Amino acid sequence: MTKHPDPQCPAERVLRTAEFIACKLAELPRVAIILGSGLGNLVDYIEDAIAIDYADIPNWGQSRIAGHSGQLIFGWFDSQPVIAMSGRFHRYEGWTTEQVSFPVRVLAAIGSHTLIVSNAAGGLNPQYRIGDIVVIRDHIDMMHGHPCRRFDYGTYPPQTRSDAPLRGASPYDQALSDRALETARLKNFPAHPGTYLATLGPTYETRAEYRFMRKIGADVVGMSTVPEVLQAQRIGMRVLAMSMVSNIARPDAPLRTDHADVLAAAQIAEPRMRAIVREAVQRSTTS
Repeated sequence: MTKHPDPQCPAERVLRTAEFIACKLAELPRVAIILGSGLGNLVDYIEDAIAIDYADIPNWGQSRIAGHSGQLIFGWFDSQPVIAMSGRFHRYEGWTTEQVSFPVRVLAAIGSHTLIVSNAAGGLNPQYRIGDIVVIRDHIDMMHGHPCRRFDYGTYPPQTRSDAPLRGASPYDQALSDRALETARLKNFPAHPGTYLATLGPTYETRAEYRFMRKIGADVVGMSTVPEVLQAQRIGMRVLAMSMVSNIARPDAPLRTDHADVLAAAQIAEPRMRAIVREAVQRSTTS
């Protein structure tokens, strides 16, 4: 008896979605980009762009946050084929971890071996300024209530041991992050190596939480990125992750922060992040 694919099986959903996207592309992209809050303008620099609305993609979630347009963009960035998510999904919107990280599995399935991830984050390090870029070297995962608790970032069993998260190994590619920092030095804008702390959100942190996060070694705090990065690590993708500092945590002189501040900070940071992405795309497609 012939066994038909189960459309509810995560692996089958990945295959079906990848086939839907791949048939619309002129060339399979080796680099995938996830654009965070306020950073969607980078897609304006993708040439001969093909846009696919998230609503039209099978098994794909929807982005409901301002600054996330909700489109998958394929085209050429600096003469290299790329695919970009203009808008991501967040756990605080009600998506599961598997749903948040599902696009990474699909992007890998259509040929992307490098993932560039960006986000807007609050600056915990007092040396940072609004609009600075933080190249993420490590992270603290507090999306599930406390640091270092690990969940299965996919509901399917790994096919090989190498598919599983690597204990003690950094998911962030050293060569790509080094090149990102070098690009900032050459272009004369501020960028820092740092540690990203991920929370579930959606509320911004209290003064006491800011103090705690500083003490445990975090440089920036946000509400995304870690699920996608861990999934990319699991399936063997190279990862470059960056935060745009959208506000500065001042526990002793608190200021109100809202999403409008994030979008305003992006006006400063977007050209800086674009320069780093351009160098990363070139390095990824020539290495």
